[in-house]
Amino acid sequence: MASSGPVYYLTFSLGLGLGIVVLELVRRRWLQERYALLWILTALSLMLFSWKRSLVEGLARILGISYAPSALFLLGFLFLLLLNLQYAGTLSRQSERLVRLAQEVALLRQELLELRAESKQHREGC
Repeated sequence: MASSGPVYYLTFSLGLGLGIVVLELVRRRWLQERYALLWILTALSLMLFSWKRSLVEGLARILGISYAPSALFLLGFLFLLLLNLQYAGTLSRQSERLVRLAQEVALLRQELLELRAESKQHREGC
């Protein structure tokens, strides 16, 4: 297992880098805190799995993976898959809300035009 050391160091460094980038994005208000929490937990998980190799090795054994660091990448892939699914759901909801909002604006614009026309007719009639 000595040859897997660099992978663990790389994973720990990636987790640390991810944490720093997320904190900077929150500081600049480019990322909302509710999304940042998920990414901070991800960064901490990467660092924990890299630091406590026995967790990764145990997980690899349970999953039948012969090269333990591959379990980290499997977890990362599954995480990104679930995150993508969550964002797709959010995007779908936002798209529906945008359509409804555009319809409301169109109805309000039509109502405003009708009120302006009535007001103009009323002023001309008096």
